[in-house]
Amino acid sequence: MKKKIGIILALVLISCMMVGTASAGLFDFLGGSSNNATANDNSTFIVGFDAEFPPYGFKDANGSYTGFDLDLAKEVCERNNWTFKAQPIDWDAKDAELDSGSIDCIWNGFTIDGRENDYLWSNPYFDNKQIFVVKKESNISDISGLKDKIVETQKDSSALAALQGDNKTIADTFKTLTEVADYNTAFMDLESGACDAVAMDVGVAEYQITQKNATDKFIILNESITTEKYGVGFKKGNTELKDQVQKTLDEMFKDGNVTKIAQKYGISEDALIQP
Repeated sequence: MKKKIGIILALVLISCMMVGTASAGLFDFLGGSSNNATANDNSTFIVGFDAEFPPYGFKDANGSYTGFDLDLAKEVCERNNWTFKAQPIDWDAKDAELDSGSIDCIWNGFTIDGRENDYLWSNPYFDNKQIFVVKKESNISDISGLKDKIVETQKDSSALAALQGDNKTIADTFKTLTEVADYNTAFMDLESGACDAVAMDVGVAEYQITQKNATDKFIILNESITTEKYGVGFKKGNTELKDQVQKTLDEMFKDGNVTKIAQKYGISEDALIQP
């Protein structure tokens, strides 16, 4: 009898271990990772971000997470004596991450427009215009100069959405509007003459041009396609944290720190929205 009980207990133990393993696998499958998770407490500020969205959040050549928004968040933490944690997330799972409390906010070129009622927002801090980049030698000085030209933009981008939506009348004047996988490809095509202009976010454009040391090759047209505002998105009801982050951001604007960080990533001060 005791032998049978021992066998049964062993089977139960093995079953529990299998369930635990399956649960861990499911957690990883859903985007979580027990190896990368950080305990979220009152002294830790966990920022959810897309790790492939330079200059706002990305992995640098040394394998470290960096970017304009991450540097802003890091400075907020230093001024509040918080531990900073940059948490890359699956962008499609951002709401679940925020609702579960595994991240404290979404801070990564996060557009307020159209999401006003979905999150508790900071004040907008960045005016993200959709613009055109052309070669300096092209003699194209405004949007009208793009008539019958080949224009490229990244698939699923805000620029593409604008040119297929409210600003379709602009795109209708082009010879073609071509979607490419990424802006590195678009800039190579622009430099080679395979296209005449690239439609993109102003912050991404300024960063690309700065990183390529190509201010003598490319220019950004003054006319914009459309514009959207970036903010920090918090879970509804998390007012105390939002207010403290906002207070610190306002201080950083006033003492020039936000401008200093923007310059590090080639971002124009004109794009910043002062409090």
